Amino acid sequence: MGTALNLVFIALLVATALLAVFARDLLAAVIIFSVYSLIMALMWQRLQAPDLALTEAAVGAGVTTVLFVVTIFKTRRREEEEKE
Repeated sequence: MGTALNLVFIALLVATALLAVFARDLLAAVIIFSVYSLIMALMWQRLQAPDLALTEAAVGAGVTTVLFVVTIFKTRRREEEEKE
């Protein structure tokens, strides 16, 4: 059961990484990256590394996601600049 669950986590990690890279919308890419970080935190927990799991959850899924979202909302798109 443990090996099967690890394989599921690895498949989800690869899928979310590819989705984040190929996402056309920046906000969608950030949300997918946050999911990637949460899955990675679960993987660290399964590998019995709770300190890394907490760090990944706090920094990867928490702080980094918030900073990316704030940055996206504070910047303007080129299409908006061309209209003005």
